[in-house]
Amino acid sequence: MSIELRHLRCFLAIAEESSMTRAAARLHITQPAVSRSLASLEKHLGVRLMDRSTHHVTLTAEGRVFRDRAAAAVAAFDDAVDTARLPDRPLRLGHAWSALGPYTTTLLRRWEQEHPDIPLELLRFDERLAGLGRGAVDVAVVRGPVTVPDGVVVDLYEEPRVAAVTADGPLAALPRLTLADLATGPVLLNTVSGITGLDLWPADARPAATVTVGNTDDWLAAIAAGRGSGVSVSSTAELHPHPDVVYRPLPDTPAVPVHLAHRTPPSHPAVRALVSLAREVTGAR
Repeated sequence: MSIELRHLRCFLAIAEESSMTRAAARLHITQPAVSRSLASLEKHLGVRLMDRSTHHVTLTAEGRVFRDRAAAAVAAFDDAVDTARLPDRPLRLGHAWSALGPYTTTLLRRWEQEHPDIPLELLRFDERLAGLGRGAVDVAVVRGPVTVPDGVVVDLYEEPRVAAVTADGPLAALPRLTLADLATGPVLLNTVSGITGLDLWPADARPAATVTVGNTDDWLAAIAAGRGSGVSVSSTAELHPHPDVVYRPLPDTPAVPVHLAHRTPPSHPAVRALVSLAREVTGAR
């Protein structure tokens, strides 16, 4: 059989809804048709893309990889058939958290002044590539080491890391912290969009316990509740204050590079102008 665009759209709907029933309602087709489409796609690819249960479906490892490829293909098709309207649609800038930190406001204001005819939308996506992998944005702010297949990664600047600890805990009394200090208790890890993993610690001095979360909001809430400490970057401390969380310098850790990433060719004609302005605003060399 041949795979058509409808198979990809159906797969992406299931992935986003985590339900055959909701995907069918969204696509205005029957649930059996959704099931057949997914089965046909899996047969063609020779891999299982989703694990099914009575109430919901979840992506397999192969499914997560294919989701990014399918989203990019669908987005490229939609852009190709809508070329006449492309210059009129907003330029979409994705980020997982904190955008461009202290440079965000300056970038947005400068863009509005210099490109008043092209709206710039700042969109948050709780995923590593901030929506770029599935074609939801034109440009993405990405922190840490990153590779974008068929894309370009532009280095901007580096941010120092900080520790986030419960405001009424013993670590909050220290002016600065070390990885060894944090390893004495549970550590919160954002395994979806975060940049901190156990490999940040020496192999023989890693935290004994970890708590996993999926976004910055849950990460902060868990730290505030005393479930553990966390590691992030300085812009998180500036843009995500919390009355029950304090941030402390973490000088024994390497700084985190901040990049802009986009597809090649760009999905919007103003992408290169945004990259140029971001480099100017952040002082990138």
